[in-house]
Amino acid sequence: MTAIDALLELLGRVGACRDTSVLVSDAELLQWPRAAVKAMKSQKLIVRARPATSAICPGCESNCVMSVHTLPATKSTPSSFVVCDKRSDINRVPVPPETLTQWKCNVDLVSRFVSSSLGLRGNGRHTDIAGRREIGMVCGDKRSQMLCLETSGALNLVIGNSKVPLADFIEFHKGAYTLDAVHIRRLADSATTADDRYTPSNARREARKLDTQDMYESWRREYRALRKNRPNMSGVWYARQIAKLEIAQGRSAETIRKMMKP
Repeated sequence: MTAIDALLELLGRVGACRDTSVLVSDAELLQWPRAAVKAMKSQKLIVRARPATSAICPGCESNCVMSVHTLPATKSTPSSFVVCDKRSDINRVPVPPETLTQWKCNVDLVSRFVSSSLGLRGNGRHTDIAGRREIGMVCGDKRSQMLCLETSGALNLVIGNSKVPLADFIEFHKGAYTLDAVHIRRLADSATTADDRYTPSNARREARKLDTQDMYESWRREYRALRKNRPNMSGVWYARQIAKLEIAQGRSAETIRKMMKP
């Protein structure tokens, strides 16, 4: 997984959730490129969220997802644990506080990132008549137009009648995420970009979607095979086995768990 892949995965989740924040655990971030995570945090694409209220119980190999109970701090840190109700020889199982740390990303943070990357004055909180986030005015060589962020199932940048996936403009240089400002300014000059070099290829986007769907389907096939050979294991266990295989393509076990079931 590259730094670009990591951010595209995060933005894909934000687009799917629309106005709901996407939560990412520290455990999943450890599986992403270190430089990518550092940039996401420093550029406030992800910010710290409240600790998780559920966790995988570390009491045995079943990997059950259980509710977390936290007692007030007695010394320096609170005491967190899960209560096992599956086995008679296990009761209260301590959960390390660091495993509950999680980060969030949402449309507001993405809007601010776009605005900051392009040096715009807007804050991304206002919406137009179509319900799209108004990021700010983009100045081209011929005209200035409002740049908006569309969040209906996918994150798209909209200028006039032109709509382009935000993912097509993402770049990563010298440890930081940026947007291709030159191409965005060209969009501001015309509702429909005449130069094909600056018009994302529909065929390329469709091919990328098909590749992603093929990857998900390979996870589902492997999940069905594992479940047949090792029934009664948890979804987390199956996902971790798939994450070790080449078909995972660097994706985390948590991502695989969410997509491996039909």
